[in-house]
Amino acid sequence: MLAFLDFEASSLGKTSYPIEVAWVFEDGTSETYLIAPAPAWTDWDPAAEAIHHIDRVTLVREGTPAELVADRMVAVLAGHSLHASAPSWDGKWLNVLFRATGYPKHTLRLRDTDEALADVARSILREVVPAAALDAEVETVMVLVDVRAAGAAAHRALPDARAERALWAAVRDAALARRDEITPRER
Repeated sequence: MLAFLDFEASSLGKTSYPIEVAWVFEDGTSETYLIAPAPAWTDWDPAAEAIHHIDRVTLVREGTPAELVADRMVAVLAGHSLHASAPSWDGKWLNVLFRATGYPKHTLRLRDTDEALADVARSILREVVPAAALDAEVETVMVLVDVRAAGAAAHRALPDARAERALWAAVRDAALARRDEITPRER
């Protein structure tokens, strides 16, 4: 099953670390965690805090220990296709979390959400569109949904992961509608 994942972080600096993670499966089920800072995680940018509105005191007091978050992620997400809108950034924070908790770097791998969007459209349209025209039809669906106008990020992990899943569902629905236009059902 597909899962859409998002992290919030202490900063965008070299020594930044994850402070919140959420994922939403394609069926809509989700989980989210504030992550208590590991002892070596000291980077903090007030400008980042002003964007996500999560303060370090809250993380220390209410966050789930990084080890428990990593364990839960591996238990729930292993074997699923994981997607993020910014896989290089989210992958960085996933690796920081895994490094701090003893998991190998590539225990979970992230793909770009754009790949999931194109894949769902392609899988639906492949049935009714000749191979030579498939890429153009996928692009038509993407333009119909206007994937770049998905709206501003909430800068909280769960709403942002939900937005990624909603975008995927919109592309899926647009591809189904396009398929039906190409091959109208008998009335």
